Amino acid sequence: MSGGYGACCYSSGLRCGELMTSKATTSARSSSSPKMMSSSSLGPRDVSGVYGRASSSSSTRHRYSKRRTAPTRSDAVKEPFISASFDELDPEQHIFKSADDEEQACTIQELMLPVSQDLDEMTANLKNVIGRKNPLLIAAADQIFGAGGKRLRPVLVLLVARATAALMKLPDINAKHRRIAEITEMLHTASLVHDDVLDECDVSRGSTTINCLYGTRVAVLAGDFLFAQSSWGLAQLENLEVIKLISQVIADFADGEISQATALFNTNITFDDYNVKSHQKTGSLIAASCKSAAVFSDVPLDVKDDMYDYGKHLGLAFQIVDDILDFTQTEEQLGKPPGQDLATGNLTAPTLFALQADDRLKGLIETRFKDPKDLELALQIVQEKGIAKAMTMAKEEGDKARAALSKLPDSPSKRSLDSMITYVLMRIN
Repeated sequence: MSGGYGACCYSSGLRCGELMTSKATTSARSSSSPKMMSSSSLGPRDVSGVYGRASSSSSTRHRYSKRRTAPTRSDAVKEPFISASFDELDPEQHIFKSADDEEQACTIQELMLPVSQDLDEMTANLKNVIGRKNPLLIAAADQIFGAGGKRLRPVLVLLVARATAALMKLPDINAKHRRIAEITEMLHTASLVHDDVLDECDVSRGSTTINCLYGTRVAVLAGDFLFAQSSWGLAQLENLEVIKLISQVIADFADGEISQATALFNTNITFDDYNVKSHQKTGSLIAASCKSAAVFSDVPLDVKDDMYDYGKHLGLAFQIVDDILDFTQTEEQLGKPPGQDLATGNLTAPTLFALQADDRLKGLIETRFKDPKDLELALQIVQEKGIAKAMTMAKEEGDKARAALSKLPDSPSKRSLDSMITYVLMRIN
């Protein structure tokens, strides 16, 4: 749920989404004859079921308990109040400022080259899926799948598909490889669209959110539709192993949120607790989708398990790095105040290491920073005694992910999978 920064865009006293719902409907109707993609898409022509996640990741976006004052009607027109939300695995959220960082961004594009054409086809298919039978959602489709972001999850799926296809000497990846990449992106995107509604965010992953542009109704329907389509597409794959893998991801989403929500300000949580929660919230989808791609290459069992381990450890490394950046980046880079995790009682790897090193931190957390200076002191302790060890932990997870690639033959896709690990760790250097 959103907190102090939950106020969204206001204009004449209304949230921007409320003002624009009619605009979305009008736009959708005027686009009743969109260009249709010739490539295949997921799902039946009429999916009427509504399917959503049991829990949002809103707990990761709690704001400081001290609320910001929402703007008045007169102020809002001049200076809208923007609430931002970011995806921790999306490189667009980490704003690169220097020339060196610009080179790093180019490297990200380079590691996607082996699957760039596959990715373009996937994006076209996804836009077609959401708009083909649903005029109301046509206007939202381009915003959902045409917005900024590198789509790292489906990129990983497609890279694993091509790397394992090379192992099995397949001439090319198959339709099921492409479908699991689409399903992965739809699941992830559906959860984000719903999270933005709950968090009342105006800006997410560098773009204006669907709920801000077109209203809550359209956003909820879009998220529900994506969940329904991903479930249908999963069933059409007719592979019980993959169905079980991806179904577990959906359960993990909810379990991770519940675990986090029930452990706020709990200084007794262990690193095992942290790793389980991080896997459920971040690593599970990456691990399951990477293994699913390997399944459709018909690789041996040990290679399938290796691809799961690659995704699992890469996901954990991503999460640890993101937790570090919450303490080390600026508010402009993060899109939120630094140290927000600690301020709201979400104890991440840097804080757990600092708790082991400094007894003062335990008392500050358990009293929930009752004195205004308590949070400042706690942040200083974590900076001095938790960041370096968390960096080491992230690098260890990266090493485990790299080891999981050992059975794959050399190929552009394998090299990109390896480079993805380097990219993750570069963010904290």
